[in-house]
Amino acid sequence: MQFTFFSAAFCEPCAQTRAVLAEAHRLLPNATVIELDVAAHGDEAEASQIRNTPTVIISKEDGTEVFRAAGVPSLAQVLVAAAKAL
Repeated sequence: MQFTFFSAAFCEPCAQTRAVLAEAHRLLPNATVIELDVAAHGDEAEASQIRNTPTVIISKEDGTEVFRAAGVPSLAQVLVAAAKAL
């Protein structure tokens, strides 16, 4: 499974999201976590229809999206979505 995290340098909620994903990754070490700054990765953000930061997308291994959170997700939300991605 993959956690794709779209962030921005000036975004305080992004720091909170980073902490949630770090804890989720600690609990699920096989998950891949990718952080993309929207300023540096505008094409990917546009292709993923990112409208605000933070946005987290959780996908299955085949790339199928199972969860999207615009704003800071809770650890529980991330873990439930991760279970759906397995």
